[in-house]
Amino acid sequence: MMKHVTVIGGGVLGTQIGLMGAYTGHHVTFWLRSESSIGRTQPKLERYKKMMIDELERSKQLIGNPLAAAYFPKGLIPDPANITAAKIDASIETARQRFEEQIEITLDLAEAVKEADIVIEAMSEDPAQKKQIYERLKAVMPAKTILCTNSSTLLPSQFAEATGRPEKYLSMHFANQIWRFNTAEIMKHEKTDEAVFNTVIQFAEELNMVPIPIYKEQPGYVLNSLLVPYLSAAQQLWAAGIADPEKIDQTWKIGTGAPKGPFEIIDVVGLETVYNIAKRQPQAETEGTIPNQITKLLKEKIEKGETGIHAGKGFYTYE
Repeated sequence: MMKHVTVIGGGVLGTQIGLMGAYTGHHVTFWLRSESSIGRTQPKLERYKKMMIDELERSKQLIGNPLAAAYFPKGLIPDPANITAAKIDASIETARQRFEEQIEITLDLAEAVKEADIVIEAMSEDPAQKKQIYERLKAVMPAKTILCTNSSTLLPSQFAEATGRPEKYLSMHFANQIWRFNTAEIMKHEKTDEAVFNTVIQFAEELNMVPIPIYKEQPGYVLNSLLVPYLSAAQQLWAAGIADPEKIDQTWKIGTGAPKGPFEIIDVVGLETVYNIAKRQPQAETEGTIPNQITKLLKEKIEKGETGIHAGKGFYTYE
């Protein structure tokens, strides 16, 4: 078992990865860049702690229902067939204790990684920022440490040499609401050691994830190879003035039975992440094109602080 997990970054997925690590018995250290980063991360941690515990509480209502197996949060309850209310209560108590005792936050990078068995970089989709942090990590990470990126769209081969340990570097990508949608897509590049690849697959299982091994590099892995074009199509309709985000969402939900529309999903993912993906698209800087209009519209909302659900407003307003 990997005892010490370090998460670089405290965004939407970084905080969830760290909490899931603590829930499953790992010691988790978050490294953040500044005091202001701590101020932004702590509310996310508290929100996701509550969501995870609330999910456990709600799961008691599913016990004994033969049709309810699919509705248990599998990351929190990996064996719902044998679950009882007493076991759920014990899991809640363990979760509260581990969230309190097995998570720490530091601004000192060397301190954050000094005992790390694995480091998961979960920073924004900005290649320059990733290379900068890899240069810093290279100087302080122990030789034993495996380094993973949770990048949604970038390939590990783009950064492998910058890490200084290409054989111990690969991608490990999680879906939002990690405790419920418990997949971990694990993607190697041509220089990743096979034993390291297999070790990360085993680590995913330690986190109560379903490992999805990806044997060839694919931008977006499996999940985002499906999701990004879907969100992009919705943004194109919006940017071209075809329909409002609310009506686009409504159309999708009525037509498919999906619980969320594309703009609701964008609010959860975060507009900054979606903007960083959008601005790398062809023609994003060409005036008069739809890709350019998408980046302008997203940037306007970001500059107003409308960055998604954690800000209280994105395409929708949240309490």
